[in-house]
Amino acid sequence: MIRIDETKLNDRNIYGFSSITSCNEVPILNDDYTPMEFVVVVLQEFFGKDRETATQIMLRIHLDGRGVCGTYTRDVAATKVEQVLAAAHQAGHPLQAISEPLQ
Repeated sequence: MIRIDETKLNDRNIYGFSSITSCNEVPILNDDYTPMEFVVVVLQEFFGKDRETATQIMLRIHLDGRGVCGTYTRDVAATKVEQVLAAAHQAGHPLQAISEPLQ
């Protein structure tokens, strides 16, 4: 039997996040102007989603008004939001993403 000395474990949980690091969700918010295909591309490019998963999230955004794209540390979540906003601005779309603390 393998014994683990718990005093030597670091403070990371099974997802690799530090238990003292706050995690944030990054939802994208629905609007009436951004093309659905653009949202799918954003989800693939900035959140690493495959086409099917990206389409499912896009439909959730469209139907529910918002869809969570992922959960990240606060700094990574802020970067993801900036990437989405910059891409939307460059393409001339009003797409919005936000970062919210995980409840």
